[in-house]
Amino acid sequence: MTTTGLWVCVAVLAAASLFGVLHRRTNGRLKVRGRDGERRLGAAELGAELGERATLVQFSSAFCQPCRATRRTLAEVTGIVDGVAHVEIDAEDRLELVRELGILRTPTVLVLDAAGRIVRRASGAPRKADVIAALGAAVPGAAPGA
Repeated sequence: MTTTGLWVCVAVLAAASLFGVLHRRTNGRLKVRGRDGERRLGAAELGAELGERATLVQFSSAFCQPCRATRRTLAEVTGIVDGVAHVEIDAEDRLELVRELGILRTPTVLVLDAAGRIVRRASGAPRKADVIAALGAAVPGAAPGA
């Protein structure tokens, strides 16, 4: 192998490792996106009623393995925090809404406040603790069982 080939291999491995580290750090993290706070979603757009205190909206697809884990996580959270609803939307069936909201992958989870305003978003499967923490932004004074 030539020296140039070796350097190309090292560069590719370094780039792949960097991508892997960045992907792992950002995957499933609930964050605020600048234009999300301006958008409100209602029962007509979601196909289900909003939760009394907050709503967890999950965009899924049929063959998405992380979507199943996300469904379980969000169901656990809705069982813990009163007044929170979980709405799952098939991204393939609702392409217009997916494009409008800038959903790039599944699962994507949106945390809505009681009025339907998007307060947090996660691309990838979020951790249960992160979802509960994000509900704090949607429900002032939220505590499990409160």
